[in-house]
Amino acid sequence: MKAADLVTSSLVRRTDLAPVQVEGMFGLLESCFDGVSREQFALDLAWKNWVVILMKGGQMVGFSTLALETATYQGCGIHVLYSGDTLVLPQGRASTTLPRAWIAAVRGLKERLPGQRLFWLLLTSGFRTYRFLPVFWKEFYPRFDKETPAGVRDMMNQLAANRFGSQYDPNTGLVRFEHPQRLRHGWGIIPQGRLSDAHVGFFAVKNPGHMQGDELVCLTEIHEDNLTPAGRRVTGFHGN
Repeated sequence: MKAADLVTSSLVRRTDLAPVQVEGMFGLLESCFDGVSREQFALDLAWKNWVVILMKGGQMVGFSTLALETATYQGCGIHVLYSGDTLVLPQGRASTTLPRAWIAAVRGLKERLPGQRLFWLLLTSGFRTYRFLPVFWKEFYPRFDKETPAGVRDMMNQLAANRFGSQYDPNTGLVRFEHPQRLRHGWGIIPQGRLSDAHVGFFAVKNPGHMQGDELVCLTEIHEDNLTPAGRRVTGFHGN
């Protein structure tokens, strides 16, 4: 494969981002979503700690922003990883670079928190992002084949309400932002053939307003034992 065809990744501290990288991220977001403003982009980026950036042939083709925070649940301290803006252009989607880089990044963060639990609170308005959960993680919620346990539901409600306030509806599990971002070019449309996938069909039912920018709140625990075989393969993890 030619070097120009390779998708490469880098994990960058938000405070170390170069102006050209920030501008590139905003440009990608604006080209893919309606409802994007520089002010909202800057506010969202300001509370993130890390950014995974994807490059192909010298061009940025995707990125994902991450925020690591501490929280208290039922009297115990936990760590919570929030996903912010995440997108990959079509020319980068065939690659496993993003999930590989993302999981490697969060594993590295987890190693800095020995003996402490780390949970990923994911907001998604796209079925492709939701599909990462069953591909790479064994236990996650909500899902089509298991009822969300009461304890997990309570944690999701608390974390989402603390972060997103009244924009979060615990009855639906959805966040409706005051100024939502909606995918352009029909990229948010779920192809009819994909609805036969039980996970994708569940997402479509659970988040009927995804085309309007509604975000489904999801939760999984970041732990080696929670990786699926596919998750272990993309990260090269071969532990017990």
